[in-house]
Amino acid sequence: MTYEFDRILDRRNTNSYKWDQSERLFGNEDVLPLWVADMDFESPPAVVEALVKRASQGTYGYTVRSEGYVNAITGWFARRHGWAIDPKWLTDTPGIVPALSLAVELFSEPGGQVILQSPVYYPFYDVIKMNGREVAKNPLVINNGRYEMDYAHLEQLMQGGAKLMLLCSPHNPGGRVWERGELEKLAELCLKYGVIVVSDEIHCDLALPGHKHIPFASLSDEIAQLTLTTLAPTKTFNLPGLQSSFVAIPNPELKRKFDYRLKTLSLHMMHFFNVDAVAAAYNEGEAWLDELKVYLQGNVDYAIDYLNEQLPEVKPMRPEGTYLLWIDCRGLGLDVPGLKDLMFKKAKVAFSEGSVFGTEAEGYLRINLACPRAILQEALERFCGAAKKQT
Repeated sequence: MTYEFDRILDRRNTNSYKWDQSERLFGNEDVLPLWVADMDFESPPAVVEALVKRASQGTYGYTVRSEGYVNAITGWFARRHGWAIDPKWLTDTPGIVPALSLAVELFSEPGGQVILQSPVYYPFYDVIKMNGREVAKNPLVINNGRYEMDYAHLEQLMQGGAKLMLLCSPHNPGGRVWERGELEKLAELCLKYGVIVVSDEIHCDLALPGHKHIPFASLSDEIAQLTLTTLAPTKTFNLPGLQSSFVAIPNPELKRKFDYRLKTLSLHMMHFFNVDAVAAAYNEGEAWLDELKVYLQGNVDYAIDYLNEQLPEVKPMRPEGTYLLWIDCRGLGLDVPGLKDLMFKKAKVAFSEGSVFGTEAEGYLRINLACPRAILQEALERFCGAAKKQT
C-alpha cells in the first residue's frame, strides 16, 4: 500500500497547537508553522479506524490497560529494536515530560546537579530548574559535522557529585542516533559513578535509513538497573494530542518510588482512547512507518540540497534520526531578535529558534520536516528569499 504523504491537510481552525497560534505567537496568521514537533500527515489508517470505533461506543468512562495493549508494546520493541521488555517494567504516564519531571524530583536532591547534554530539547531545562535542581551542562561537541559526547567533561560532572542524567536518544535537535560504542562509553561512566539515567527515547522509531536506534537499557542488565526509559508512540504515529506514553523501569525499587509518586498525583489513570489507539499503531502501523521514513529521508535530502544551493551561508546538520533539521544560521550575521524578525516578519515562516535549546545554540534554527514536500518547499523558498534580500 502507498500512503499519501504528499496530500496537504487543512489543519487551521481545528484547535491545532501548531496551526492556530501563528497570529498570537508570531504576529501574523499567515506565518507558515514548521516548529513544534507534530506531523502534518494523517496517522495510520488502522489508528483512525480504532479511534472511530472507540468513539462510537458513546460512553467515555474510566479505562484500564488491556493485555493486548501491553502485548502490542512489548511485541513492537522486540521486533523493531531487539529489546525484550518485561511487562512488569511498564508504567503508563500522561506524557514524556511529566515522567522526566517526576524522575528529577524523585532521583535527585534539592539543589543537586542533573546532567543534560546541550543543546537539547528545552523542557529538559525546565524539569531540572522548576524542581529546584541545578543544570549540569555537558555540551556536545561538533566533529565532522555531527554532535559527539564529551566523555572527559562528563566524567568530571559525575566526579563532582551529579547522580542523575537526562539522555536524549535519538538526539533532539541534532538528529544524532547514538551508536552502540558511544552508549557503551556512557554506560561505563554511569556504572562507575552510580549515576541514574533517564533516557528519553521518544524518537526511537524514527532512525532514518542506514541508522539503528539502540535502547540504552538494552546494553546490559547492569545498566538497565540504573535506567528509566521514557517511550511513546506519539512521535512515531503522530498521536501527541492523545498524551500517551509509558516508562520502562527494570529496577523494582526505582519503579516502586516512581509509581507511588505518580499515584500520589493521581496521574496513573489511562486515557479513554489510548488502549485501542496504541495497540492499533503498534500492531498494524509498521508498513505505514516504513513508508514514512522513506518520505522523511526524501525531505531531509531535499531541504539540505535546497539550502546548500540557495543559501550557502547556513549550514544544515544532516540528521540520522527524527524528522527535525538543525541548521547553523550564524553565517547570516543575525542575533536572536534578528533571526526571529527574519522568520516571522520577513519570511512569514516559523521554525524553532535555537537559543531555547541552550546558549550554545544561539544562531541556530530547527525545522520540522514532517510535512508534505510542497509545504516544505514553500517554507524554504520564503526563508531563503527573505534572507537573500537582507544580505
